[in-house]
Amino acid sequence: MIDLDNQTTLAVDLEALEKIAESLSTQEVELIITDDETMRELNAEYRDIDSITDVLSFPMEAPFTEQPIFDIPLGSIIIAESFVKEKAAEHGHTMQDELSLLFIHGMLHLLGFDHENDDGEMRAREKELIEQFDLPKSLIVRTEEY
Repeated sequence: MIDLDNQTTLAVDLEALEKIAESLSTQEVELIITDDETMRELNAEYRDIDSITDVLSFPMEAPFTEQPIFDIPLGSIIIAESFVKEKAAEHGHTMQDELSLLFIHGMLHLLGFDHENDDGEMRAREKELIEQFDLPKSLIVRTEEY
Protein backbone atom coordinates (compact mmCIF):
# COMPACT_ATOMS: atom_id res chain seq x y z
CA MET A 1 0.00 0.00 0.00
CA ILE A 2 2.94 2.36 0.62
CA ASP A 3 5.44 2.77 -2.18
CA LEU A 4 8.54 3.91 -0.24
CA ASP A 5 11.34 5.90 -1.87
CA ASN A 6 13.80 6.50 0.95
CA GLN A 7 16.50 8.76 -0.48
CA THR A 8 18.23 8.96 2.91
CA THR A 9 19.78 6.67 5.52
CA LEU A 10 16.78 7.08 7.86
CA ALA A 11 15.54 3.72 9.16
CA VAL A 12 11.84 3.24 8.41
CA ASP A 13 9.41 0.81 10.05
CA LEU A 14 7.21 0.43 6.99
CA GLU A 15 4.84 -1.94 8.79
CA ALA A 16 3.97 0.74 11.35
CA LEU A 17 3.27 3.26 8.60
CA GLU A 18 1.20 0.70 6.67
CA LYS A 19 -1.09 0.29 9.68
CA ILE A 20 -1.69 4.03 9.76
CA ALA A 21 -2.30 4.18 6.00
CA GLU A 22 -4.71 1.22 6.07
CA SER A 23 -6.75 2.86 8.82
CA LEU A 24 -7.36 5.85 6.53
CA SER A 25 -7.55 4.54 2.96
CA THR A 26 -7.32 1.45 0.78
CA GLN A 27 -5.46 3.35 -1.93
CA GLU A 28 -1.73 3.23 -2.53
CA VAL A 29 0.39 6.11 -1.25
CA GLU A 30 3.85 7.12 -2.38
CA LEU A 31 6.14 8.11 0.50
CA ILE A 32 9.39 9.89 -0.27
CA ILE A 33 11.91 10.70 2.44
CA THR A 34 14.42 13.22 1.18
CA ASP A 35 17.09 15.78 2.02
CA ASP A 36 16.75 19.46 2.83
CA GLU A 37 17.74 20.77 -0.59
CA THR A 38 15.17 18.66 -2.43
CA MET A 39 12.50 19.66 0.08
CA ARG A 40 13.41 23.33 -0.24
CA GLU A 41 13.20 23.12 -4.04
CA LEU A 42 9.79 21.42 -3.92
CA ASN A 43 8.46 23.89 -1.37
CA ALA A 44 9.66 26.81 -3.52
CA GLU A 45 8.22 25.36 -6.72
CA TYR A 46 4.80 24.29 -5.41
CA ARG A 47 4.16 26.69 -2.52
CA ASP A 48 6.33 29.70 -3.42
CA ILE A 49 8.11 29.35 -0.07
CA ASP A 50 11.88 29.23 -0.47
CA SER A 51 12.71 27.23 2.65
CA ILE A 52 12.55 23.66 3.80
CA THR A 53 9.46 22.26 5.47
CA ASP A 54 8.74 19.06 7.35
CA VAL A 55 6.13 17.45 5.09
CA LEU A 56 4.50 18.11 1.73
CA SER A 57 1.47 16.30 0.32
CA PHE A 58 0.48 16.03 -3.30
CA PRO A 59 -2.99 14.51 -3.83
CA MET A 60 -3.55 12.69 -7.08
CA GLU A 61 -5.24 14.96 -9.61
CA ALA A 62 -8.26 12.80 -10.44
CA PRO A 63 -11.92 13.06 -9.53
CA PHE A 64 -12.48 11.39 -6.16
CA THR A 65 -15.19 9.11 -7.52
CA GLU A 66 -12.84 7.68 -10.16
CA GLN A 67 -9.96 6.81 -7.84
CA PRO A 68 -11.28 3.60 -6.25
CA ILE A 69 -12.54 2.30 -9.60
CA PHE A 70 -9.21 2.59 -11.37
CA ASP A 71 -6.93 1.94 -8.38
CA ILE A 72 -5.39 5.38 -8.77
CA PRO A 73 -2.97 6.16 -5.92
CA LEU A 74 -4.15 8.59 -3.28
CA GLY A 75 -1.06 10.74 -3.83
CA SER A 76 2.46 11.43 -2.61
CA ILE A 77 3.83 12.43 0.77
CA ILE A 78 7.32 13.89 0.98
CA ILE A 79 9.07 14.14 4.35
CA ALA A 80 12.36 15.88 5.14
CA GLU A 81 14.79 13.59 6.97
CA SER A 82 16.27 16.49 8.94
CA PHE A 83 12.90 17.40 10.48
CA VAL A 84 12.36 13.80 11.57
CA LYS A 85 15.71 13.75 13.36
CA GLU A 86 15.47 17.28 14.82
CA LYS A 87 11.90 17.04 16.11
CA ALA A 88 12.45 13.56 17.55
CA ALA A 89 15.46 14.83 19.51
CA GLU A 90 13.69 18.06 20.51
CA HIS A 91 10.61 16.26 21.82
CA GLY A 92 12.36 13.19 23.25
CA HIS A 93 10.79 10.44 21.21
CA THR A 94 11.99 8.06 18.50
CA MET A 95 12.59 8.99 14.90
CA GLN A 96 9.99 6.38 13.90
CA ASP A 97 7.42 8.09 16.13
CA GLU A 98 8.20 11.43 14.49
CA LEU A 99 8.02 9.88 11.04
CA SER A 100 4.63 8.41 11.95
CA LEU A 101 3.38 11.79 13.17
CA LEU A 102 4.44 13.51 9.95
CA PHE A 103 2.98 10.66 7.90
CA ILE A 104 -0.40 11.09 9.62
CA HIS A 105 -0.28 14.80 8.87
CA GLY A 106 0.53 14.12 5.22
CA MET A 107 -2.15 11.44 4.86
CA LEU A 108 -4.82 13.77 6.18
CA HIS A 109 -3.83 16.38 3.62
CA LEU A 110 -4.11 13.74 0.88
CA LEU A 111 -7.62 13.00 2.14
CA GLY A 112 -8.62 16.63 1.74
CA PHE A 113 -8.10 18.01 5.24
CA ASP A 114 -6.58 21.49 5.41
CA HIS A 115 -5.70 22.93 8.83
CA GLU A 116 -5.14 26.35 7.28
CA ASN A 117 -8.77 26.61 6.18
CA ASP A 118 -10.87 24.34 8.39
CA ASP A 119 -12.37 24.86 11.83
CA GLY A 120 -10.11 22.41 13.65
CA GLU A 121 -11.31 19.23 11.90
CA MET A 122 -7.82 18.22 10.80
CA ARG A 123 -6.33 18.81 14.24
CA ALA A 124 -9.12 16.79 15.84
CA ARG A 125 -8.56 13.89 13.42
CA GLU A 126 -4.79 14.04 14.02
CA LYS A 127 -5.42 13.81 17.76
CA GLU A 128 -7.67 10.75 17.29
CA LEU A 129 -5.04 8.99 15.17
CA ILE A 130 -2.20 9.88 17.53
CA GLU A 131 -4.16 8.33 20.39
CA GLN A 132 -5.23 5.32 18.30
CA PHE A 133 -1.62 4.49 17.42
CA ASP A 134 -0.25 5.42 20.86
CA LEU A 135 2.09 8.06 19.48
CA PRO A 136 3.65 10.98 21.36
CA LYS A 137 1.41 14.02 21.74
CA SER A 138 4.08 16.44 20.49
CA LEU A 139 2.36 17.07 17.14
CA ILE A 140 -0.79 18.18 18.96
CA VAL A 141 1.21 20.56 21.12
CA ARG A 142 3.19 21.90 18.14
CA THR A 143 0.15 22.48 15.97
CA GLU A 144 -1.78 24.27 18.73
CA GLU A 145 1.04 26.82 18.82
CA TYR A 146 0.42 27.86 15.17
